[in-house]
Amino acid sequence: METLNSLLDLVNKVLWHNLVLYIILGAGIVFTVWSGFSQYRALTHGVAVIRGRYDNKDDPGAINHFQALSAALSATVGLGNIAGVAVAIALGGPGAVFWMWMVGIFGMALKLTEVIQSMLFRNTDDPENPHGGPMWVAKEGFRKISPALAPLGALVGGIFCITLLISAVTGGNMFQAWNVAEITTSYFPTIPKVGVGIVLALIVGAVIVGGIKRIGAVAGRLVPLMCGLYLLAAIYVVAVNIGDVPAVFALIIKSAFNPSEASGAFLGGTAGYAFLWGMKRALFSSEAGQGSAPVAHSAAKTNEPVREGVVAGLEPFIDTIVVCTLTSLVVLLSGAWNRGAEAKFDETPTMVHADSITVIDGRRERSIEGRIMKVDAEVVGFLNGNPGIGESPYREWPLRDVRQMGPCDDVWTLSVTAAPKKMPEAARITGPWAERNTVFLVVRGGGDDANTGRDMRRLHGVVVNVDGDLHIAWKPMSFVASDPLRPDGPEVFNAFVGAALTGHAFDRAYPGLGMWLVTIACWLFAVSTMISWSYYGEQAVVYLVGQGGVFPYKLIYCALIILSTVGFITTDTELDGITALGTGVMLWANIPIMIIFAPMAMRAYHDYIRRLKAGQMKGHAFPSLKDVVEGDDVR
Repeated sequence: METLNSLLDLVNKVLWHNLVLYIILGAGIVFTVWSGFSQYRALTHGVAVIRGRYDNKDDPGAINHFQALSAALSATVGLGNIAGVAVAIALGGPGAVFWMWMVGIFGMALKLTEVIQSMLFRNTDDPENPHGGPMWVAKEGFRKISPALAPLGALVGGIFCITLLISAVTGGNMFQAWNVAEITTSYFPTIPKVGVGIVLALIVGAVIVGGIKRIGAVAGRLVPLMCGLYLLAAIYVVAVNIGDVPAVFALIIKSAFNPSEASGAFLGGTAGYAFLWGMKRALFSSEAGQGSAPVAHSAAKTNEPVREGVVAGLEPFIDTIVVCTLTSLVVLLSGAWNRGAEAKFDETPTMVHADSITVIDGRRERSIEGRIMKVDAEVVGFLNGNPGIGESPYREWPLRDVRQMGPCDDVWTLSVTAAPKKMPEAARITGPWAERNTVFLVVRGGGDDANTGRDMRRLHGVVVNVDGDLHIAWKPMSFVASDPLRPDGPEVFNAFVGAALTGHAFDRAYPGLGMWLVTIACWLFAVSTMISWSYYGEQAVVYLVGQGGVFPYKLIYCALIILSTVGFITTDTELDGITALGTGVMLWANIPIMIIFAPMAMRAYHDYIRRLKAGQMKGHAFPSLKDVVEGDDVR
């Protein structure tokens, strides 16, 4: 994993270079102007379309407009809204929210364009089971330009499908399962993570075996329920802090263009870091320009390609402007992002040499500073560096692994390990320390961090039980005496990460709210995301190897859900590297396709709007909401 993580880090630096983000944002601005601000059409005409006014059972397709939107939203409205937003703010600061808004606004035009393209070139040989997406745009689009370009189109389509599969099994699957296991076991530590993975795999498997019609039916019911539940709780938190809302909006805008100051658990961040995290997490959450949503929208019953594109424009608005903004307000208004310390040592500790690190064959005991620390015969402590935030306090080593490291002249750790007592207010919100709680202490030195602009870093640790007493197993850090690190103070912070930070934000507003709301929301959001992404990957498999590869793919997809919860992935840093790869490669594959075939999409769009303005789009009376949700209006 260490080698893989290093490779992923190198690749992601290229995939997520700021120039790439500028290109995506620029494409969104171009499509916005080119379409005559299609965001307006999405918010007006798009609402009428999903309400069923133009649904026709005789049109080709498998599901109605509302179910297609729900299926696509079930993939986008997920843990990216709960965990991803929290990560963006925790690392990039409040300014990250502003750049999320930009992705949301201009992403509406990106989503409209890519869905129109896919609808123009979708395969409806089987009207009840259509196939579409950027792979079909490339395959049929290049053929339309010139028959001689057909092989190139097939190749480009295949490359996109490979990137789609990478993203499906990482961000659309393993990211979701890992976060659900983390949030569930953080609140309910007696539940094993692998148990969470098995239950998730069984639920997802039961849904995806029924294909797009069952996915659309489940999504049509699940998405309104999960969004409504989550948004009501978020609105409650905003309402009780309504007086601070204007100041928070001012802080978001100011921090988007100016460095964010360090405060409490937040170490500060440059404006560029806020831009990076806001764009990165919003693109992951909304999938604008990624090319995934067109796969779901291509299943819609319609004979007007642009109509479904207008519907798709609503996705970034709902996902980013509504859901992500409310999550951001909860995290910022509650003070969770720059929270105070959970506890304090009696005095500021010091850094001391880690004298030696030993692994003993069979017993897997590890000695740090001459101490053997065990928890139920499992190793506590760290070898070759500490896991990142959220990782278990030990790694499983092969029984044959016998090694002695030391003395470690350049490896240091903290002098104090006994866990200090929590302060009363912190204990009221989060309860007393529990085994495997992740914590950090702020240290200074080692030069300025490029992302924060300050010489501040987090020294991570994990709460462990040693002979009945709670201790903190601190991460050894490497530095030389001429460039020392030193604790900034005696404060110990709880290392809430991703969904856990959002849960803590709700708990600060009303203790216990985060435990139940965020845990339930994470399960609903994750299941909905995984079932939709399974369909995206399925369509890639159909394109690459045909229908015969679908069943093995579904088995592998469900197996990876379990795998992500058994320790293969141990930190959210490792997982972010994998999910960033999945999203990044899709953007690199899809954006060129969008740009090449943009003129076709824009011509079709403007022709549709011309006919709409001329009154040529004759709809019918709105069907009942029940019929729309259940798809009975097109059966």
